[in-house]
Amino acid sequence: MKLPAFSKTYADSTVLDFPGMEVEPGRIYAIIGANGSGKSTFAKILSGVLPADRKVALPQSVGYLPQKPYAFRMSTRKNILLGGTDASRADALMKDLRLCHLEKKRADRLSGGETARMALARLMMGQYDLVILDEPTAAMDIETTAAAESRILDYTRRSGCAMILVTHSLQQARRVADEALFFYKGRLLESGPKEQVLYQPAQPETRRFLEFYGQ
Repeated sequence: MKLPAFSKTYADSTVLDFPGMEVEPGRIYAIIGANGSGKSTFAKILSGVLPADRKVALPQSVGYLPQKPYAFRMSTRKNILLGGTDASRADALMKDLRLCHLEKKRADRLSGGETARMALARLMMGQYDLVILDEPTAAMDIETTAAAESRILDYTRRSGCAMILVTHSLQQARRVADEALFFYKGRLLESGPKEQVLYQPAQPETRRFLEFYGQ
């Protein structure tokens, strides 16, 4: 799948200039970089939530989970079933993501971590060619993060989608990603297999980032 080139400018300041790239089905691409490097802007434009400077042809079958997912004023289970009608699939996702005890609770009254797990389950009810997750586990504890990462891996392999995972956690990128993309001041500075980018980066900016955040 070809991700198009696009850019985003605010008040004559370019905050993102993405050159485009190919992504492969069944692989997870971790997007890393410091705050303000353009990671979330990249996710929003690629998902169609935010317009690029110029209109581009985006992938048609896209699932997107923003940093702050929305919960509708209905039960957790009904929220999940908005993503698809397979009740057995919903039950399996609730079990895997530790949501069974919350199935009848109104989803707009869940905690931040519970909402994140519910929204991840809702997204995984669907089938997409490209899935974009923006900091999906930021509000989760260690145990539920591990459960979510397991589901992300399983969903990617089972569905054959290309998965874009925006993460602030280098450890998470090492655990689940196949490829890593390093964004620096709005540019894609380095990309490749995670073993290369996260352990033997070619660019000095990537090395400094890894050293600062704990390689």
